[in-house]
Amino acid sequence: MSPMTEVSSLTGRLLVATPVLADPNFDRAVVLLLDHDEEGSLGVVLNRPTPVGVGDILETWAGLAGEPGVVFQGGPVSLDSALGLAVIPGDEGPLGWRRVHGAIGLVDLEAPPELLASSLGSLRIFAGYAGWGPGQLEDELGEGAWYVVESEPGDVSSPRPESLWRSVLRRQRSELAMVATYPDDPSLN
Repeated sequence: MSPMTEVSSLTGRLLVATPVLADPNFDRAVVLLLDHDEEGSLGVVLNRPTPVGVGDILETWAGLAGEPGVVFQGGPVSLDSALGLAVIPGDEGPLGWRRVHGAIGLVDLEAPPELLASSLGSLRIFAGYAGWGPGQLEDELGEGAWYVVESEPGDVSSPRPESLWRSVLRRQRSELAMVATYPDDPSLN
């Protein structure tokens, strides 16, 4: 398999932080990869809700945001920018939406919400994103910092994002399901 084929195959997949990942930005993080190629990788952390309501920063989109109706911290990069992710079933998406993988796609937050309102299955707003330079994610994968697993459309809109790390691991048909029982603080075991 060529390196390009291998690299591009990770778009739309989940990076699930391993218990050994030391970076506090990604402790028990579940990251959906939105773009992954030879120029680097970009994704959003799906399980970091903030106390900020969507209406506080994007009032026109607040009525379309799923529960909880808060902004999520998508990662440590560009916290002053917003990304919208939506699940839209079917083959064709509306204007203002670009398919990333399966039914998951990016929303153009500059577009009028009415363009998408009738099509949206769910919407989540993220402040910032997670980014890796060329080869950086591959190095972290080689160090065992991340598990790479398939995403499901419901991951983007999980009503209980605080339990997403465990639930994604539990549904794996391998030894990864056992990692879901890893204690928050192993020193207390």
